[in-house]
Amino acid sequence: MSVDEKTSAKSEDSDDLVAVARVLRTRGLRGEVVAELLTDFPDRFDGLERLIAVWPDGKRESIELEEHWLQAKHIVLKFAGYDSIETARALVGTEMTVLEAERVELSDDAYYDWELTGCRVSTTSGTHIGKVRGVMHTGSTDLLVVDGEMTGREHLIPLADEICVEIDTVDKLIRIDPPDGLLEL
Repeated sequence: MSVDEKTSAKSEDSDDLVAVARVLRTRGLRGEVVAELLTDFPDRFDGLERLIAVWPDGKRESIELEEHWLQAKHIVLKFAGYDSIETARALVGTEMTVLEAERVELSDDAYYDWELTGCRVSTTSGTHIGKVRGVMHTGSTDLLVVDGEMTGREHLIPLADEICVEIDTVDKLIRIDPPDGLLEL
């Protein structure tokens, strides 16, 4: 199983960050912002006191989260010191992140999309297939999108236990036992 929570840019002097929201626009007169959720865990905002804002140019700032609430498919965020439309406008386009160490822990058979992206894919017999470019969420079985390095073709590999027999996110390796014809599709 794959879970959507995006990684953000690395900073040379700190841990990796995990993006949990992207600010889309301002809302109201008190400086609230509407953000796109980048996590499958909206309740992760409960109890959060701070987020790290990452601007498109890489600038980072730890900011205090005063309140939050869900609104349709988005989340509304209110930060300390951002008390007007004008000040909140500066947050539009930023990614709101947490340290990777603060990510929601998953069960042993579940992975974040960003943990799978970049993994080498090989068959159980040792044939190198390529690297995972991303994960496609289909509503049923998620698919690994693999760039075939030898063939130059894209492969869609079901993220199913019967096919992905070993997933090692530390060594960035996925071993597959593909059924006949899967790699020819």
